[in-house]
Amino acid sequence: MTGHPPGPLWAGRASNRAQWLLALAGAAALALGVQLAVASSWGAGTAPLLMAVVGCIAVGLLVLYGTLAFVYVAVTIDAEALEVRCGHIGLPRRTVRLADVTRAEYLPHITPQQWGGWGHRWRPEKGTAVIVRRGEGLALHLGDGELFTVTVDDAENAVRVIDTHLRTHTR
Repeated sequence: MTGHPPGPLWAGRASNRAQWLLALAGAAALALGVQLAVASSWGAGTAPLLMAVVGCIAVGLLVLYGTLAFVYVAVTIDAEALEVRCGHIGLPRRTVRLADVTRAEYLPHITPQQWGGWGHRWRPEKGTAVIVRRGEGLALHLGDGELFTVTVDDAENAVRVIDTHLRTHTR
């Protein structure tokens, strides 16, 4: 798209504060694993202690990553692509070239239950999605028949930006 200054044409976010409660549970499991490793006075032997320590630390780290990765999502649209970055480290990340988009659709109400929960989801009948909370979002229909959905605030304006881009490039 020529004639536009560099930088995003549109940027939006969506967040889910409830994920912080799950992150606290993950931190508690991790702390329990460290506590067991440091102050181990089990008389049952080292194998059960080792399994408990490894289990608590593994569960804690998995829950922490799984929740902190989806506390929020940041979506930017520039002249070339729509980019989705999740959480504080920006992973998982998805880039969709606007040249591959055939249609953008505003969805006023998306729920995690429709997709099987929060996170980066794939369902054969629905495509791929990044779901961080219930509410509005956008769906991109791609040229290969794939559907990509993301929950984001101000999704209606994002769809307008993409529609403008598509109209400009189909002339």
